[in-house]
Amino acid sequence: MSLRAVVRRRWPPLRLRAILFGVLLLVAGLPGVAAISLRVYENTLVRQTEAELVAQGAALAAAASQQWPGTSPDRRPFNRRALNYYVPEPTTIDLSRSPVLPERPPPRPTRRGADRAALTVAYRMDPVIEQTTRTTLASILLLDRNGVIVRGRGYGRELSMLPEVRDALAGQPRTVFRESGDYQPSSPLEWLSRAASLRLHHARPIVADGEVVGVLLLSRSPRALFRGLYEDRGKIALGAGVIFALLVLMAGLVSRGVTRPIEALSAASRRVAAGGGDIPETPATAAVEIRQLYEDFRAMAERIERRSGYLRDFAAAVSHEFKTPLAGISGAVELLQDHLEAMSPQERQRFLSNIAADAGRLSQLVGRLLDLARADMATPEAGVAVAVEPPVRRAADGQAADGYQIAVDLPAGLPPVAAPEAAIETVLNVLLQNARQAGASQARITAAAGAVELVLSVTDDGPGVPPADRERLFEPFFTSRRAEGGTGLGLSIARSLLAASHGRLTLEPSARGARFDVALPLA
Repeated sequence: MSLRAVVRRRWPPLRLRAILFGVLLLVAGLPGVAAISLRVYENTLVRQTEAELVAQGAALAAAASQQWPGTSPDRRPFNRRALNYYVPEPTTIDLSRSPVLPERPPPRPTRRGADRAALTVAYRMDPVIEQTTRTTLASILLLDRNGVIVRGRGYGRELSMLPEVRDALAGQPRTVFRESGDYQPSSPLEWLSRAASLRLHHARPIVADGEVVGVLLLSRSPRALFRGLYEDRGKIALGAGVIFALLVLMAGLVSRGVTRPIEALSAASRRVAAGGGDIPETPATAAVEIRQLYEDFRAMAERIERRSGYLRDFAAAVSHEFKTPLAGISGAVELLQDHLEAMSPQERQRFLSNIAADAGRLSQLVGRLLDLARADMATPEAGVAVAVEPPVRRAADGQAADGYQIAVDLPAGLPPVAAPEAAIETVLNVLLQNARQAGASQARITAAAGAVELVLSVTDDGPGVPPADRERLFEPFFTSRRAEGGTGLGLSIARSLLAASHGRLTLEPSARGARFDVALPLA
């Protein structure tokens, strides 16, 4: 967290043009990354060549060992369930780390005669080795137990001085890099390929009856990496030119589709913040996301304007609501100051009672305003899942009184809702209290669950809501019981509490009394 804070504090402000240029530059630099990838790919090709030589040598060595004179064919059953049975022989060559030996020297003369058993096997294996050479283009030499060539170029001479042959005669296969003496560059791009002038040499021991009786020496050049690139150099140059032209075109499209519209929207936001100015029309060349940003900004500006109007009207209503009790208090205090001595005790008590009543109304208004502010600032609780029956029962029990009966009719198995219990109970308390104060003697709470929400219906047998008051019923400070001390904030608080949980409070038509529906989203 501390590192994130440091990065956030020191991160430089970047223009969108700079970000887009960096992205496009990165895309343009991808060919360089591709060159590095080609180097890795070339190393993979070299290892693949080694793996092919190992596979060819293993197959030929196994065939030669089975045909070696004087040895019995190995017919022992194989334990294929052994853990190390299916373990491939790993490659040992790495283009960047393996040493490169000089070109393989010519075989040197020797006084040793070739091993007769090796000559016999060479005769028997000659068609197989010839067909393998024609197919794989690999050079294959067969050596006896002394390193004397019995099949292939240099017949009768020895290669026992080579390190790979010595290791094979000791029973260890080995692969080495050697320079290719007959290498001739076929394209100017081959200087980029390290493996183009190299040749792989693999020495494989032939084991019969548990001892090394000969060696197979295979060699092959890796595949030329850049020959195809050189042959298609014209197409590659054309492709580079097309890529550059596309980059220029993309830069222009980004400027018209992203940069310029954002600059225009930024200027419009500054004008709106200053209290004036209109939001510009959405540019036709703007990207889809930028167009959506214009629409969102336009909706936000309209909402800010509505909120500003609401605050102005709310301030005027608060001023009016506070002005009446303050005027009453001021008048009573002024009369007491001027005529206190001349007043009778009954008159003084009456004025003091008026002051106390007005102060009580002010205190009630302040408390309800605080409740409304908390309701407006409420936020939905994540992961809440509440059963509706407990808060419904508590609200009904708390509001029931002599002469005022509340019936609760909830079906079994109602799903939980995504709203706090306290909010549900507060909303029901407001509705039940309003019904009782309006003169109702009975109220009823029912519930019905839908696909996405649960609706609590609160009905009463009171006089109902006059048609003229229906439009203003949920406005702050609207009340028909001002003389009885009503503040007109109860329904506003209830609606704000429900809106915080994505719920709704509506007044529904009713043949008798009033009916309010409380819609709660399902958890």
